[in-house]
Amino acid sequence: MSPALLLLVLTAGVVVLTPLADRIGVPQPVLLTLFGLGLGWLPSTPSLAGLDPHVILPVVLPPLLFAATQRTTAHEFRSHARAVLLLAVGLTVATVVVAALVGHGMGLPWAAAWVLGAIVSPPDPVAATAVARRLRLPHRLVTILEGEGMFNDATALVAYQVAVAATVTGTVTWSGPLVSLVLAIVVGIGIGLALGWLTRAALGVLHEGYAETTVTVLAPFAAYLAAGALDGSGVLAVLALGLFLRTFAHGATTSQGWLLGRSVWSFTDFLITSLVFASLGFELIKVIGRNDVSGAWPVAAAVVGTVVVFRAMWIFPSAWLARLRARWRDYPAPVGLRESAVVSWAGMRGVVTVATALALPRVVDSGAAFPHREVIIVVALVCVLVTLVAQGLTLGPLVRLLRVGGERPDHRELLELRRRAVDAALQVIRETPDDEVAEEVREAAVQQWEGYIAAQTALAETRAAELAEGDAAEQLGELMARATAAERDLVLAARRRGEVGAATADEVLRDIETRALRDFG
Repeated sequence: MSPALLLLVLTAGVVVLTPLADRIGVPQPVLLTLFGLGLGWLPSTPSLAGLDPHVILPVVLPPLLFAATQRTTAHEFRSHARAVLLLAVGLTVATVVVAALVGHGMGLPWAAAWVLGAIVSPPDPVAATAVARRLRLPHRLVTILEGEGMFNDATALVAYQVAVAATVTGTVTWSGPLVSLVLAIVVGIGIGLALGWLTRAALGVLHEGYAETTVTVLAPFAAYLAAGALDGSGVLAVLALGLFLRTFAHGATTSQGWLLGRSVWSFTDFLITSLVFASLGFELIKVIGRNDVSGAWPVAAAVVGTVVVFRAMWIFPSAWLARLRARWRDYPAPVGLRESAVVSWAGMRGVVTVATALALPRVVDSGAAFPHREVIIVVALVCVLVTLVAQGLTLGPLVRLLRVGGERPDHRELLELRRRAVDAALQVIRETPDDEVAEEVREAAVQQWEGYIAAQTALAETRAAELAEGDAAEQLGELMARATAAERDLVLAARRRGEVGAATADEVLRDIETRALRDFG
C-alpha cells in the first residue's frame, strides 16, 4: 500500500466512523484509534516512520491551536483563569517532573526521562469535550477543560523544546533552560500579537471573503515559524494571534469572510484531529512490529498509572482549597466534589502527545542516535491509547452515575441577545433622517427586523427570519448595512464584556452574517 493510498484509507475511515460514533455512543477519537489499531495489523501497509520529524509539528499544531482559540474568548479565559492556570501550568509542570522521575526510576537516563515527561504531560480536550457536549456538562466545566487543553499544550511544548534541545546538544546548565523558557514566552507572545495586528490591518483592506480566509489560514503558520526562527514559542505565538483576532478582528472582516473562515477552521480542526487519532493506533502497531521494545512495557505501565493517579491527587485537593476560599469569601463554590471527579477522569492524552512523540529527532548533534527514542514513542503512544480508550469509554457512564450532566443550552440568553441586537438595528433605522431614505424604504427595513425578532420569539430554537424580498433598492441595501453594523457591534461588545457566553454570541453572529450576506452581499 502506498502512502497516498494509506492516507485515503485513513480519511475514508474518518468519514465512515464519525457518524457511526454518534449512533453507538462511543467518542469519535476512541473509535478512530481502534480503527487505526486494526488497520496497522494489515500486511503491506507502510509505516509513518518515513515522515520527516521536523515537519510534523509545524504542519499539525498551528491549525489545531488556532482553531481552538476560535471556540473561546479572552473573557472566558479570564473568568476561569485560576482553574485553567492551575491545570494548564501547575498540573502540567508537575506532571512533567513526576513522569520524568518515574521514567528515570524505571531505567531511562535523565535526558530521555525529561523528554518523556514533557510528551505525556498534556491531556487532550478533544475526547473529553466530545463526551461533555453530548452529555450537556455544565458550561464552566467544558470551558475549564477546553482552556486547560489549549494552554497546557503551550506549557508542555515549551518544556518539550527545552528538553529536546538539551538532549540534542548534550549541554545543560541551570540558567540555560530558564533563559530559554523566558525567551520562548516573551518572543512567542510578542510575535503573535504583532502578527495579529498586521493580520487585522490586512483584513480591513481586503474586503473579499476568499482573500480574507486565505490570510487567516496562512497567519498561524507564519506565527509558528517566525517564533521558532527567533527562539520563541510557536505555540504561544499562535495562541496570542488567535485570541487577538478573535477579540478584535471581527469588525474588519466581511460577512462572507467570517462565515467562510468559521467553516474552514472547523473543517481543518476536524480533519487533522481525526487523522491524528486514526494514525495513533496504526503507528503504535508499526513501532512495535519493527523494534524490540519489550523493555518499554514496564515503563509504559508505570507512566500511565502515574499520570492518571497524579491528576486526581492534584485536582481533588485543589478543588477543596477552592471551596474553602469560596466559603471564606462568601461566594458559590466553583467546583464541587462530583465535578472534580469528572475533571480528574477527563485527563485523556491525545494529539499533542502523538505529534511530539513522532517529531522526536532521530540523531543528536554528536551523530549518535537519539537516546531511547523508540521506547519513548511506545510509552507515549501507549499512554494515549490506554487513557483514551479506558477513560474515554467510561467518562460518559461516570457523568451519568454522578448526575453531573443535564444542563440544557440557555435559549433565553440566546433570545435576549437577539432581541437587544434587533433593537439596536431598529434604533438606527428609525433615527436615520427623512432626507436620506424614503418612508417606504424605512418601513420595509423596520418590517425586516421586526419580522425577524417576531419569528425568533415564536420559534426560540429556529432561525425563521422574515426577510425583505426582491425589490429592495440601493437605499434599502445601504440602510440595512448600517443597521447590521450596529447589531454586530452590540453583540461583540456584549461578548467582550462577558455579558454572554462565546457560544451564544457566535450563534447570533452567525444569523447576522448569514442574513447580511444573503440580503446585500
